[in-house]
Amino acid sequence: MGKKTEAKDPSNRVIASNRKARHDFEVLDTYEAGMVLTGTEVKSLREGKASLVDGFAQFYRDELYIEQIYIPEYLNGSWTNHTARRRRKLLLHRQELTKIQRQLGDAGNTIVPLQLYFKDGRVKIEIAVARGKREFDKRQTLREKQDNREALRAMRERNRRSA
Repeated sequence: MGKKTEAKDPSNRVIASNRKARHDFEVLDTYEAGMVLTGTEVKSLREGKASLVDGFAQFYRDELYIEQIYIPEYLNGSWTNHTARRRRKLLLHRQELTKIQRQLGDAGNTIVPLQLYFKDGRVKIEIAVARGKREFDKRQTLREKQDNREALRAMRERNRRSA
């Protein structure tokens, strides 16, 4: 009867999100990918510690790797502990990889991580093929958000007065 929501289900929760990516880039297409991780990386992620701010993805020999995302070392780990900013392989279907490679052929496109989360007990990462915004594009986006907020506020006030 009761449907589980993502916020209540511990196996489906967000670990880290890159909010700045949506501000700095125009998102063209998004993909959900798995990641090849070691045991201590997963344990560290279960503690909810990670950062996607400096992350980016690149192709090496027709395989996609994510670099510069920060997963801190597991405190209770031994000599098998991982390095915090190592290159990690992304798991995608071949058709998705070829589609991403074609999209990267256009000038100014890049791959940025948007969100890192657990889905049914497995770590997933949402990546996006994106194009960098210029300064005036960023200002225009902020202006549009502010205008929408003001419009909603005015409609709310009008509805309160009429009720």
